[in-house]
Amino acid sequence: MSNPHKGRTGLDRIIHAAGYSWAGLKAAYTGESAFRQETWLCVVAAPLAFWLAKTWEQAALLLGSLLVVLIVELLNSAIEAVVDRVSFERHELSKRAKDIASAAVLMALVLAAAIWGAALWQHLR
Repeated sequence: MSNPHKGRTGLDRIIHAAGYSWAGLKAAYTGESAFRQETWLCVVAAPLAFWLAKTWEQAALLLGSLLVVLIVELLNSAIEAVVDRVSFERHELSKRAKDIASAAVLMALVLAAAIWGAALWQHLR
């Protein structure tokens, strides 16, 4: 059994996939306040990474930690959308799915804060 929506190949598939990705970023930015806040945090923090980092590796780690936060927030938002699509009715499994996805965002934020804190500590000492 094959998916009739998976017929594209080659460059045509890449172009359409890029369009879907752009639509997903746009939907997350317009529809999810947490994603908007984290996006602006990244916009402000990204230039600071180059000031704070002593090496290119540190800059990559600082910037990568910001991207991890955005990636996990996108996945969290997708999980929430699917759960809400199924039903707005309160259900223990729906709550668990949303809570676990939210916890993943928290862990990504803790990771980013730890990386940025360590870099700041090293920069200031």
